[in-house]
Amino acid sequence: MTGQLNRVDVTVLPAGWLTKGSYPSEVSGSWSPALSPDGRHMAYVSDRSGTPRVWVQPVGSELTFLVDTGEEPVQSVHWSTGGGWLACVIAPGGAPRTEVWLVRPDGSALHQVAGFGADTAENVRWLPGRPLLALTENLATTVLVDAEHGTREVVTEGELVSLFDVSPDRRRALLRHGPRGGRYVAVRDLTTGVEEYVTSGEQACFAPDGAIYARGDAGERPVLLRARDGHAEILAESETAEVEAFALTSDGAKVAVLWNAGGGMSELTVRSAAGTTRVPLPGSVVSGLGWSHDGSTLAFTAEGPGQPHGVWVWDGGPPRAVSVEEPAPGAVHPVLRRFPSHDGLEISGWLFEPPTPGPHPAVVWLHGGPEAQERPGHGPLFQSLVDRGIAVFAANVRGSSGFGRGFVNADNGPLRWGAVADVAACVAHLVGSGVADPARVGCMGRSYGGYLTLAAMTTYPELFAVGIDVCGMANFATFYEHTEPWIAAAAVAKYGDPVRDAALLRDLSPITRIDRLRAPLMVVHGENDSNVPVIEAEQVVAALAERGVEHRYLLFPGEGHELLHRSSRAEYLRETVGWLTRHLRAPALLGVDL
Repeated sequence: MTGQLNRVDVTVLPAGWLTKGSYPSEVSGSWSPALSPDGRHMAYVSDRSGTPRVWVQPVGSELTFLVDTGEEPVQSVHWSTGGGWLACVIAPGGAPRTEVWLVRPDGSALHQVAGFGADTAENVRWLPGRPLLALTENLATTVLVDAEHGTREVVTEGELVSLFDVSPDRRRALLRHGPRGGRYVAVRDLTTGVEEYVTSGEQACFAPDGAIYARGDAGERPVLLRARDGHAEILAESETAEVEAFALTSDGAKVAVLWNAGGGMSELTVRSAAGTTRVPLPGSVVSGLGWSHDGSTLAFTAEGPGQPHGVWVWDGGPPRAVSVEEPAPGAVHPVLRRFPSHDGLEISGWLFEPPTPGPHPAVVWLHGGPEAQERPGHGPLFQSLVDRGIAVFAANVRGSSGFGRGFVNADNGPLRWGAVADVAACVAHLVGSGVADPARVGCMGRSYGGYLTLAAMTTYPELFAVGIDVCGMANFATFYEHTEPWIAAAAVAKYGDPVRDAALLRDLSPITRIDRLRAPLMVVHGENDSNVPVIEAEQVVAALAERGVEHRYLLFPGEGHELLHRSSRAEYLRETVGWLTRHLRAPALLGVDL
């Protein structure tokens, strides 16, 4: 489909503009729960004010206190085990670069401790029983911040390294090394500098007795293990589910284990000397586990279809809500679909289908990562599209997490063409099963999903009537040139080396065959994105304008790789639903002006 646009059509959305309309709220979410040492209060992040900020609330009360950390959006908050400090991870300008600021729970003594200048700080964790904050800058420098004395100590330096924990005697550190898809945990003797391999994995901590608890993924499915004196014992494993995360109490008496099962559903168990307890969950997807320092209370985030992120606590009885929104009435709950792809490999996805008989106009949604996973959580976009008669298939193509080690690595390097072909297999499944009208299929995704959208639409242009690329990569050469150095270094194992694999990366770049794209395309990007820099969007938009292909460009100032402001997400939702509704010829919802 060719339009008459001969210029770059850009809509720059003013920062702070609040959309009005009858769209399900992306707000109204609370996340990053952090309990006070005695479990009686919780700090968390909520965007109820329009921008993600830190709130403190007594557990069991509706009274809330806004902690003033400035105007910039907050990504996460962490309560010190001594109770005196909150560590807040802040994203200036909405960008991927993050800073760490300390503040008292009453809002006093705000000051920055990490992420100065061009540095980014992440992987923040208070050490049990100590006023020490462990963090990592630029995946290169691991740091301990002493909150009481105001000092910073560099623990280790290296390439692609992160700090998990430091032993109470300050003689050993737990580190993560390696790029995406190849990370491992090691324990380092801080006196001699000698390191000992523990396991392939992404999470670890010391127990009070000096043992190491780790989420190990050396096998096909991640497990929870305990290692000491060179010996490892598996504490939790399953043939059908993955250990997604764990949280150990400060005294080591209990460990909460979060499972990823059934294509993306959460399960939660707590293991202690008394046995294993299964925790009933208030939502289909759970994250953000954390114990109070005294081990009495477990906090977590829960969400589900039509149910925004909310924060909850569990102390042995039914989970109790601390800050949650009312679920949207009439939300569609998705159905898991599994089917063979082009080469026989089983892929899957969550189907959100209108109640009327098909075939429907349909959209294939592709998540980021690629190691992320589409799960049955809160999705205002999906619910809005289903309300308008558009089916949504939220796909988990090869490269997604949650389906074993072999599956998550099945798209590395030259295998990426298999993931592109998986998108075509999703369309074939939807059409063949009567869900989708073959003349009215769209494709969209964000980050890596935006890349995959562009790749699919330029490889199989005949399959799609419309597309939306949200902060996707278009050209691997410019991506590697302009992204943050530590992001580029970590990405080599997934995509390829920009020098050694230049020919492969050029072939995999959608910009090299952009002349094959013929469906109308919306391109969405944050102006401050330094993960996938805005040059990726600009190349696509310029190429489409030059060729007269119908397109729309939404550029969000004050935003980075994520749309952190509530007003930005509301506008993105409105524009996206309108674009897809028009081009898939779906009936607009009565009473809603698109």
